[in-house]
Amino acid sequence: MATHKTLTDAIKEDHQEMYEYYDEYTRASGNKDAQERWARQLTWEIARHAVGEEIIVYPLMEQHLGKKGAELTNQDRDDHQYVKERLYRLESLTAGSAEHSSLLKDIMDHLHKHNDSEEKEDLPLLEPALGKEGSVAASKSFSRTKQFVPTRAHPSAPNKPPFETLAGLMAAPLDKLKDAFAKFPTDEMKEEASHH
Repeated sequence: MATHKTLTDAIKEDHQEMYEYYDEYTRASGNKDAQERWARQLTWEIARHAVGEEIIVYPLMEQHLGKKGAELTNQDRDDHQYVKERLYRLESLTAGSAEHSSLLKDIMDHLHKHNDSEEKEDLPLLEPALGKEGSVAASKSFSRTKQFVPTRAHPSAPNKPPFETLAGLMAAPLDKLKDAFAKFPTDEMKEEASHH
């Protein structure tokens, strides 16, 4: 059942989505409109995923894994910074252009290494420290952070989340994000509301 997803399951699912969106982008070669749409979908997925990790996962690693957790999260944050800076640049390029495709490939190559190290090193250390219940709870919190931003930027979306643009999301200080995140209804509140 989806509600019993571990943190590792949730993160791996996100990683897989990134790879699928990138495959669609490369497959759409020659179709500028399709490439633009897939590039945007991929960009937002990467940004939402990064923010979820920074708010939920990295603090857990620092809390449970001590010095090793701090070392791993420092490296992870550096990776994210590298990717974020390139995502900013990507936004100003024309999808499908040689420069755009080359920069997106650079981002994905970097992400592959980063994602692999999370799956092979970070999460196998963190999961036993969290335990099954802790992992499922962290997975729910991680998934909830995706409500911060729409899958695609659309200024006229009716239920606007706190951050409507990629730049706004990535430039927001983490403490501000955490405050906004704390104001979301919990799964329990939603569950109760569905019975009324």
